[in-house]
Amino acid sequence: MSLTFPGGVHPPDKKGLARNAQIEKMPAPEELIIPMSQHIGALCSPTVKKGDKVFMGQLIGDSEAYVSAPIHSSVSGEVKIIEPRPHLLGKKILSVVIKNDGEFKKVDGLEGCSDCFSLSPDELKKKIRAAGIVGLGGATFPTHVKLSPPKEFPIDTVIINGAECEPYLTADYRLMVEDPVSIVNGLKLLMYILDAKKGIIAIEDNKRDSILIFEDLVARENSIEILGVKTKYPQGAEKQLIYSCTKRIVPAGSLPMAVGIVVHNAGTASKIHYSLKFGLPLISRVVTVSGEGIQHSKNLEISIGTTFKDVIRFCGGFKGTPGKVIAGGPMMGFAQSSLEVPVIKGTSGILIFPEDFTHIPVEDVCIRCGKCVDVCPMKLMPYKLGQLAEFGYFDEAEDWNAMDCMECGSCSYICPSNRRLIHYIKLLKADILSKKKK
Repeated sequence: MSLTFPGGVHPPDKKGLARNAQIEKMPAPEELIIPMSQHIGALCSPTVKKGDKVFMGQLIGDSEAYVSAPIHSSVSGEVKIIEPRPHLLGKKILSVVIKNDGEFKKVDGLEGCSDCFSLSPDELKKKIRAAGIVGLGGATFPTHVKLSPPKEFPIDTVIINGAECEPYLTADYRLMVEDPVSIVNGLKLLMYILDAKKGIIAIEDNKRDSILIFEDLVARENSIEILGVKTKYPQGAEKQLIYSCTKRIVPAGSLPMAVGIVVHNAGTASKIHYSLKFGLPLISRVVTVSGEGIQHSKNLEISIGTTFKDVIRFCGGFKGTPGKVIAGGPMMGFAQSSLEVPVIKGTSGILIFPEDFTHIPVEDVCIRCGKCVDVCPMKLMPYKLGQLAEFGYFDEAEDWNAMDCMECGSCSYICPSNRRLIHYIKLLKADILSKKKK
C-alpha cells in the first residue's frame, strides 16, 4: 500500500545542493535583531529596555496571552535599541537589537531535568512554554498550546513530521541523520505529555538512509513506528501526512486533535528534548541556505536574530547577480525585499536564486483543463476561486471553501496558463477574515 494522499505535485526536489552539507554552527554576529513576533498568536512586549545588560537565554519579550510564546536573547551583550525593524513577513515589527559582547554568558537559573518523566505533564508544558518553543516546520504555533487539547479530544497518536517535502530544504534531513536520538527522545516526551500510546516518525522515501537509522534506533520500541511515506508535495502538510500515515481524515475546519492525533516537526521534537534536559530556551535553529545563487549551500545552526545579510556572507556571498531571496521553501516561502531581516524561530530556509531563475511567465486566461482540481490536496476548485477573486465576487468565496486552502501552491505550480491562483485565493481569504473581524 502506498502511503500517500490524493492530489499533490512533484516539483524537482533540488535537495542535492545541500543534502550532504553537515550542520555547522554559525558564529553569532556582532549585532542581532530579535523581533517580538516569531509565532502565531499575540505579539510579545519587551521585558528589557535600551542600555540593559542581557545574558544568553534571558527573557526579553513576553505576553500574558495564552496563544503566544516568550522570546529570549540568543547572546549576552547590551540592548542597543528597541524599535520596529524589517520582518520577513514584509512589515516592520518591534524588535530588540542586541550588541553581542562575544562572551556568551548564560543567564542564571537555567535548569534542566535529569528525569523529565518524574515531572507531571502540566509541569513539562510549563517548561516548554517558558522555553519559548514553537513549531519549527514554519507554522510557528506555540507548542504548549498544541500540547493542551480539550478533554473531549483525547490523543492516541503523535506523528513526528520528517517529510520535509519543500524543494531545496535539507535542515530536517541533516538533523535526522546526525542527531536522531534527540528526535526519538522528544517524541517519547510528547507521547508522555499527551498520554498517547502510539508514536509515528514519518519520513519521505527519498530519505531512505534516515529511515534505516530510525528503524534501527527504535527496533525495541513497541509503541513507535517508522513510516516511509511517498515523496510528493505537500506530503509534510499536517492533514495530508495524517491521511498518509493513518488514513484518518481531518474534517474541514477542524484540527488534527479532532481525530486523536497531534503532529510535530522533527526539529521541534529535538528542541523539546534539549530544552527540557538542559534548560536552555529556543535561541537557535537549523536553517538550510541553498539555491543556485549562493556560493556555498549549507545547513547551519543559526542564532535567532542573525540577519540574512550575515548568513549570506558566511556562505560565501552571492553567485552572480541575485534575482530573488526567499525565506522558507520555494513553494510556500516569502520573497524578501531586504537582507536586513533576521532569522526567526520559523525560518527553515534561506534560498537564493540568480536573475535567470526568476523569470515570471505571462499569465493567461484559464482554459478549464482541471489540472488544479486534480492536484489540490484539499479537494478544492482553485480555478473557480481564482475567477471569483479576479472578477470581484468576494462574497461568494466562503461558499466555495476558500478558507480551507492551505496555500501550498500546487495549483499555481501545475497551471499551464501560469495563473496566480494562490495570490487570488489569498485575497479571498483576507477579505473573509476582514469581514469577520468587523
